Amino acid sequence: MAMNHATRDYLLPCGRDVEQIWDRLDEVDAGRADQHELDCPHCRATRESLRVLRGLTRELAEDDAEPSPDLTSRIMSAIRAEVRRRELVPLASPEPGEVQVSDQAVAAVLRFAADSVDGVRARRCRVHRSDEDADPLAVNVELHLAIAHDFDGDSLEVVRERVTAAAGARVGLRLARLDLTVEDIYDA
Repeated sequence: MAMNHATRDYLLPCGRDVEQIWDRLDEVDAGRADQHELDCPHCRATRESLRVLRGLTRELAEDDAEPSPDLTSRIMSAIRAEVRRRELVPLASPEPGEVQVSDQAVAAVLRFAADSVDGVRARRCRVHRSDEDADPLAVNVELHLAIAHDFDGDSLEVVRERVTAAAGARVGLRLARLDLTVEDIYDA
């Protein structure tokens, strides 16, 4: 049984191939090992690692636990955010010319900043240039959140501070406007 084409011809210091050790794993476990397989520390260590890998793989394959709906929805939100390409946001640069970054990349940084507050999960984030501000590095942000049921309402100010700080320190943008919308409550 071949493990993976990428590991083919991966030789251990003793000269044996990892594929060969994988293929003979059951034989060795059944007591049909040659002298080299019994004595070689490289083969023994590799065999032990492969046994652990095989055991963990079996355990994962037998696990019938379903992921939580929240986990699935968060993964799908991230995937949807990556698929859609909206606009580019200008960044400050010491070099001549304009540097732009995807609004999705900026949104990811801002969502991460919001997620750093206990009891907050960032959902959707939309970043776009500020039409009412002359500063080319000013953006408007709409950030949708889910909060824990025991969330302290004053902590929304902490979310606002962290998102604003991340926009300036991590990305180099100034928030002209930050709209926070709490759209869901979850059990912590």
